[in-house]
Amino acid sequence: MKSTGEMFPNCNGYRCSCFNDVMPPAFLPNTLAAALALALASTGMAAESAEELIQKGDVFYAKLQAAKALKFYLPAEKLDPNNVRLLVRIAREYRHLMSDATQASEKLQLGNTAVCYAQRAVALAPNDPETQLALAISYGKMPPLEGTKQQIAHSRLIKIAVDKAIALNPTNDLAWHVLGRWYRALAEVGTVKRFFAQVAYGKLPPAKYEDAVTCFEKAIVLNPNRLMHYIELGRTYAQMGRDADARKFITQGLALPETEKDDPETKNLGRQVLKNLP
Repeated sequence: MKSTGEMFPNCNGYRCSCFNDVMPPAFLPNTLAAALALALASTGMAAESAEELIQKGDVFYAKLQAAKALKFYLPAEKLDPNNVRLLVRIAREYRHLMSDATQASEKLQLGNTAVCYAQRAVALAPNDPETQLALAISYGKMPPLEGTKQQIAHSRLIKIAVDKAIALNPTNDLAWHVLGRWYRALAEVGTVKRFFAQVAYGKLPPAKYEDAVTCFEKAIVLNPNRLMHYIELGRTYAQMGRDADARKFITQGLALPETEKDDPETKNLGRQVLKNLP
């Protein structure tokens, strides 16, 4: 049986906190095992440079084909383990594999790997807005798969990372989007649940739906072509009881073309909200 280090070639000696609770390799879900096997199938690539491998991976990166991109990115990372841009891209590919996974345990495994790569990128380039954003997005994928204590811990880490990303580059629409989702997630926590969470795990930061609206509106101004900004703004308005605004922005988002990995899922969420509006 291969060791965790062999199954997850991304660590290269770097101590990743996200591997503290990694499941034994023998129990890796089929999709993840297949993806990793594909990524590790580097026979014939030894003579290629890291840059050549990255260029080949970029072709599949642009096509949103995560497993095929990793086939080239992971061998490139072995040759150039401190390539920040590469680490950020690998983190994204593992997040995309999460979208394709069907089992919660598999999603958690892939999410932990994405976080690990993003942590490494931040450690190498803490003043790069893209590394901070990669970390915020990767942490943001984890809460639906975790218990309350971990959700609260990761919520704080998301806020720290996205605040840094915005401070370093206030024109990044994705950073404002992540912050908007953070505000909405906290605003959705009811008074009773918030009280017991604070008793058990410490005070939760204040958050209002209006804060989320401001962030999503900012994201739309910065990039009016990203459908998720409109749909998530509409979903926030629905939570606020502003049905007309919810319908308006979700409809706008649904009319835009799908260009990103999560766009189909985002549209489905938008359609579900529309069905439930009076």
